[in-house]
Amino acid sequence: MSSTHGGSTNVIRRKQAIAITAVVAALSLTAACGGGKSDDGAKGGSSTGASFDAATKGVVNASDKKGGELKLWSPQDVDYLDPARAYYGFVWNIQRLYIRQLLAYDSKPGKDGTKLVPDLAEALPVLSNDGKTYTLKLKDGVKFEDGTPITSKDIKYGVERVFAQDVLSGGPTYLIDQLDQGQKYPGPYKDTDPNKAGLKSVQTPDDKTIVFNLASANSDFSYLLAMPSSSPVPVAKDEGAKYTNKPVSTGPYKIESFTSGKGATLVRNENWDPKTDKIRSALPDKVSFTVTTNPDDMDARLLSGDIDLAVDGTGVQQAAKNKILQTPDLKKNADNPFTGYIRYMAFPQTVAPFDNIECRKAVIYAADPKSLQTARGGPTSGDLGANMLPPGVPGADKSYDPWGLTAGAPQVDKAKAALAACGKPEGFKTTIAVRNNRAPEVKTAESLQAALKAVNIDASIDQYDGKLSSSTIGSPENVKKKGYGIIIMGWGADYNSGSGFLQPLVDGSFILPNGNNNYTELNDPEVNGLFKKAASAATPEEAAPLYTEINKKIMEKALYLPINFDKALIYHNPRLTNVYFNDSMGRIDLATLGVVK
Repeated sequence: MSSTHGGSTNVIRRKQAIAITAVVAALSLTAACGGGKSDDGAKGGSSTGASFDAATKGVVNASDKKGGELKLWSPQDVDYLDPARAYYGFVWNIQRLYIRQLLAYDSKPGKDGTKLVPDLAEALPVLSNDGKTYTLKLKDGVKFEDGTPITSKDIKYGVERVFAQDVLSGGPTYLIDQLDQGQKYPGPYKDTDPNKAGLKSVQTPDDKTIVFNLASANSDFSYLLAMPSSSPVPVAKDEGAKYTNKPVSTGPYKIESFTSGKGATLVRNENWDPKTDKIRSALPDKVSFTVTTNPDDMDARLLSGDIDLAVDGTGVQQAAKNKILQTPDLKKNADNPFTGYIRYMAFPQTVAPFDNIECRKAVIYAADPKSLQTARGGPTSGDLGANMLPPGVPGADKSYDPWGLTAGAPQVDKAKAALAACGKPEGFKTTIAVRNNRAPEVKTAESLQAALKAVNIDASIDQYDGKLSSSTIGSPENVKKKGYGIIIMGWGADYNSGSGFLQPLVDGSFILPNGNNNYTELNDPEVNGLFKKAASAATPEEAAPLYTEINKKIMEKALYLPINFDKALIYHNPRLTNVYFNDSMGRIDLATLGVVK
C-alpha cells in the first residue's frame, strides 16, 4: 500500500503461496485488556509501563477501562471511507473500528499481529478442489448498524463492487485477478442479474455459506479475505461513488459524520455484538478524526496532551522529534519502529529521457543518500535504502546495494559518465512530483534537486494535493502529460510477502489507468513470469528466493532510487491504554486502544 495508502500509505492482486498452516486462536477481549487476563496481563505480549520503544515489544498500559473520546489527527485526509476504495494504510487501521471482514489480523503486538483469525467467519476457510475452492460460514448474530443480519449475499455483493472500477476506483483489485476467470464481470451496477449477484466464481448456497472458486490454487487468497475490500455491503444502502460518505458499519463504531478535508466522528454501533468479535475491544465512547493542514501544530497539540495520536503513522515533524528525544518525560511515550515501508523515487519510463537506463542511472548516482535521509529526519527516520525489498519481507537482503547507496555520498563522476552514455552530457530538464502535505517528502525533493544541479540536471518540483495521488501520479496518462520524470512516494505491503510488497509496483498486469502504483510502468515478461512461478510455490520458504531474484532484476534496471527503509518516531498521549504496534500494519493498532479520562 502506498505510504498514505500509508504512512503509507499505497499497499496487499496476491499470487504467491503463503501457506497459512497455523493460527493462534484469539484470546478474549477481556484478556486483551486485563480482565480475565493471562499471566502477563496482556494479549500476545508482556504488559508494561511507558518507556522508549516499549510499544514495539509488547502492550503498554494494559487496561479494560471504557469511556472517553479517542482523538485522532492526521495531516492527510482519508482517501476513501468506502472499503472497496480505501488504500491508505492509516485508513485501513481506522476501518478496523467500523468494518469487519470474513477474516482479520489478530489484535496482538508484533509478529503475532500478522496472523489471520476468523472475524465474521466462524472459522478459517475450508479448502477443497485441490486448493482452488474456499468455503466459509458466517457466525450467528453478526449485523449491520441498522440491525439487519449480515448474510453471505452481502459479502458477495461487497466483493462484486470491487469489479466496478469505472465507479469505484482507487482500492486494491486483487479480487478481480483471482475471481474473474474470463467472465469479464462488470460489477454490480451493470449486472443484469436481478439480484445483482452475477459473479459466477462466488456462490452463496445459503445465507450463512459463501464459496469462492479460484482458477488455480492460491493459499494467499485468505489474505484477500482480510482486506477491507472484502467487507459486506447491503445492496439497498449502496450509493455507488457516494457510499464513501457514510458506509454502513459492521464493527463496534459507526460513522456519525464525515466532511471531506476536515474529518469524521465515530460513535458506538448499538447493533455490534462483542460476543461475535474477539478482535476489537471498543473501549472509547467516541472516536474523532481531524484533518489538519499544519503538522507542527498537530505535534504541539500531541505533546501537550490535547490529542491522542497522529494516526497517519509517519511520525512527528523534526521540531517535535528533537524535543522528544531531548526530554525524558516525552521520550518514554515515544517509539521508533520500522514501519515496513520503504521511501523511494520512481522513474516513469514513458517520460523522456527516463526511457533510457543510463539517464536513470545518472540520477541515482548524483543523489546524496545521506542528505535524503537527513531530509526525512535523520537516522530515526530509517536506515539508508539499498534496494526495493525492506527487512522483514521474505526474500529481503538488506546488504544488497547495487548502486552503492549505503555509502551515503553522491557519486558525481559516475553520474556524469552515465549522462554521457545516455546522450545527455550537458544534462537535461525534468520534473519531480511530490505530495504537498508531506513535509519530509518535499524536503527530499529539494535535496535531490540540489544534488542534481551538480551534474547539470535541472529538476523542477511540482507539489500536488496528496489526497489526489490516485488521479495525479496514479494516472499514467497524467504522469506523461505533466512530464513527471521522478515520483516520490512510500510503499508498504498489504500483507507481509514478497508478492504483497513488490507485485503492485513492478508487475505489468497491475498497471491501471487510475489508482496505478506501478509508476515506472514496468511490464517485463521475465519479471511477470517470476511472480507466476512464486505463486505456485508450496511454502513461503520456497517462494522467498524468487522475490530476491525479482528485487535484483528491477534494481538492475535502475527504475528506483530507494531513500530509506522507513522508521518513524511515533509519540502517543500518555493517557492511552493498550498501546502496541501491530506488524500487519506497521503502526499502533486502533482496535484495542482505550483512554483514561
